[in-house]
Amino acid sequence: MDPEEFETHRTPLLRFAMLQVRDRDVAADLVQETMLAALTAAGRFSGDSSVRTWLTGILRHKIVDHIRKAGREVSVDALAGEDSADLVDAMFREDGHYVQMPSEWRDPERLLSERRFLEVLELCVRGLPATTAQAFLMRELMGCETGEICKELEITPTNCWVLLHRARMRLRACLEQRWFGGGHK
Repeated sequence: MDPEEFETHRTPLLRFAMLQVRDRDVAADLVQETMLAALTAAGRFSGDSSVRTWLTGILRHKIVDHIRKAGREVSVDALAGEDSADLVDAMFREDGHYVQMPSEWRDPERLLSERRFLEVLELCVRGLPATTAQAFLMRELMGCETGEICKELEITPTNCWVLLHRARMRLRACLEQRWFGGGHK
């Protein structure tokens, strides 16, 4: 496998790592470790998936190892941010119904392939508290199970579900404002 082919994937891998670790130097190191591991294991690449998928899988393991080594302990209040509960509460009436129904996505598959939408989504994810973003990305982007997220972030399953719920609500609010509210439908 050509090492130059790996280089074409560096930028998307760096973006993925940045969303997880929120430190450019650490993200760059993790991507570099990924590239070295891929070069070492290139002969074992079966071609059952795309090169980017394979590299992302290697990077995912590097990120999980990094998070494990960081070994942080935090409370739900610190994870969620003080304004999180207020933001979520403001979306609902006292009877539990939405104040304003969420915008219709029409064609989610198309949206997820639009570069501009992905830039807005990335901006919204960066606005989340760090551990909330990590939990969300581990679940939705990396496909981690709740138990694995809890182990890596050292939180309880209840805390994990609260973080995921708050992340989804905050992302919804951000997308309503920055994407749907901006006439990008």
